[in-house]
Amino acid sequence: MRQQIAAANWKMNLTLQQAENLLDEILKAPYHLKTYQKVVLAVPFPYLLLAGQKIAGHNNFHVSAQNCYQKERGAYTGESSAEMLQSLGVEYVILGHSERREYFGETNSMLGEKTKLALSCGLTPIFCCGESLQIREAGTQNDYVETQLKESLFSLPEEQIRKIVIAYEPIWAIGTGKTATSAQAQEMHFHLRRVLAKQYGDAVAEEIPILYGGSVKGSNAKELFSQPDVDGGLVGGASLIAADFSKIIEALK
Repeated sequence: MRQQIAAANWKMNLTLQQAENLLDEILKAPYHLKTYQKVVLAVPFPYLLLAGQKIAGHNNFHVSAQNCYQKERGAYTGESSAEMLQSLGVEYVILGHSERREYFGETNSMLGEKTKLALSCGLTPIFCCGESLQIREAGTQNDYVETQLKESLFSLPEEQIRKIVIAYEPIWAIGTGKTATSAQAQEMHFHLRRVLAKQYGDAVAEEIPILYGGSVKGSNAKELFSQPDVDGGLVGGASLIAADFSKIIEALK
């Protein structure tokens, strides 16, 4: 069984006290996670240490950053490096989220640099890809996401691509209340796995978790996660509600 992952992306939300309360609420539920099931909490930078302290002793819970910079160190005021994250005990980092691409101009090339640095520091990248509504309506979404993977990831050797988690996020379904149907999610996840297989072979492609990210909720997680190539979710708004996120964790297959 591939890793099945419920990843929370809190984005730029919550005060320190609210973050602590939410972590306590999420962690108090009596989960019975299997060895291949993981919960990843991508909290804002100021709360990374807090989250690490809170999850201590909770098996299969991990902390993620929401971004890192593409340089090792230097005069880049306001940025955080992969090495800094690793020194905090952070294990995962989200790279290429659609909001980073749209608002901060992150390119496929830049994300390739970030991915290599993250891997060199022992972090597991959660690499995001996905198309806008315009691209979906034009019917070119498969080529678009294939290009995102090729230009950012396909310079990696096999031993490194095995350490990547992919998150497919249809941009038209993020924060809009719209969700791709389970069939649409499966169709794209299957395509992504075939793209990986063409470059690295079937065995490698079958190992790589591919998460769905686009208005995942407690009410639709089970149906989405039941699809054969959907290995969990990258969850935004619902991850800020403990009861909802707990249901999403319980929906992992």
